[in-house]
Amino acid sequence: MTDNQNAAATCLDETRFDVMVIGAGIAGAESALKLGDMGYKVLLVEKEPSIGGKMILLSKVFPTLDCAACITTPKVSETARHPNITIHTLTEVETIHRNGDRHFSVQLKKKPRYVVEKDCTGCQECEAVCPVITKDQFQFNLTARKAVYIPFNIANPRIALIDIDNCMLCGACEKACPSGCIDFTQKEQQLQITAKSIIVATGFKLFDPISIERYGYGRYKNVITSMQMERELAPTRPFNNVLRPSDGKIPDKIAYVFCTGSRDHTVGNPICSQVCCMYSTKQAQLLMGALPMADISLYYINIRAFGKGYNEFYLQAKDMGANYVKGKIGKITEKENGNLILRFEDIATGKVTEREHDLVVLSVGLLANPAIVKAFKDEKLELDAINYVQQPNMLQSPAQTSIEGVFVAGTATGPMDIPDTIMSAGAAATETSSYLTRLS
Repeated sequence: MTDNQNAAATCLDETRFDVMVIGAGIAGAESALKLGDMGYKVLLVEKEPSIGGKMILLSKVFPTLDCAACITTPKVSETARHPNITIHTLTEVETIHRNGDRHFSVQLKKKPRYVVEKDCTGCQECEAVCPVITKDQFQFNLTARKAVYIPFNIANPRIALIDIDNCMLCGACEKACPSGCIDFTQKEQQLQITAKSIIVATGFKLFDPISIERYGYGRYKNVITSMQMERELAPTRPFNNVLRPSDGKIPDKIAYVFCTGSRDHTVGNPICSQVCCMYSTKQAQLLMGALPMADISLYYINIRAFGKGYNEFYLQAKDMGANYVKGKIGKITEKENGNLILRFEDIATGKVTEREHDLVVLSVGLLANPAIVKAFKDEKLELDAINYVQQPNMLQSPAQTSIEGVFVAGTATGPMDIPDTIMSAGAAATETSSYLTRLS
């Protein structure tokens, strides 16, 4: 930070909490809710403008095909309204120091929204008059958004923010805002807090398939990722149908490429994503419902259907007509009309084969998100060999980390599905409560 930024930074508050939860995805929210219900004072820190993590962006969940948003939204609302939970969005943890035996001293960096949060009603009048069009990262770049925007329909808090890097500073939003809450003078803020314990629920990163050149992601418009397809299927989707990006045509022959960026030493991620077989199978079932005439082919190495009801879910997709092909895709090429040729070895016949599809979905893997390690200044938060948070006593105390008083929840420990994430968050809340009881 520069001297000028230091001068602009202000220390807003000295606040004490029993627990600071880093990350407000489904694991962080579950841990915060359980501890809040026990009477502990919880601070929930989220770097994005909305809480809810990646689950709130999903269409349905496997194997029940329940609506993901219908499960997540009430939990997110309960978290936001809980009297024992304080939430800071657009906020990152900068440093964590141990302050004696009983407290951690934490410095937070809160980015400006350029909107007065308590006055914004979420009416989107500002968004209607904004002349700037830029990529919408919450729709995974399938559509565009304005420079002043609400991240997505069910965002919480439902408060606008200004993307200052793309803003023209024309003032149109300021004039249109009925409550006068646009404030371009807002500065980055430094917050100092103390907490008796910490839960790391920083989740995972999605593998970026642009590094696998032979699949053509980023060069071929009709090669998309599984999260982009997830958005096309979600209730808050950008379009009213499933469309291929190059020409808006409804696809007739859709291919899934499993294990894109997982179980692959060449891209530095040798482990199974735990979820790509099942979320691809889920999407295949949803596509067969949305596009009854479409052919769905899923190219796989091995099917990992290990959870309760997962194998039955996989067999159900086959019975519905999904075509599972055992064979790893070697190369994808594009035809002039935007269709794609997949070259692979068909394990059933032992022959190298080519097939044409008009849309390809890459089932991307999960990567560790270890950036939080740098915030711990006095003690080292140990990671395992693939950069997930180390669990020194996985069987007897799965939420324990290498630092006393710091616990871990959800996919910060490794890839897992949503039910396992919820159970992991519950374990973290229980172990944190036991630790706080011993402190008192």
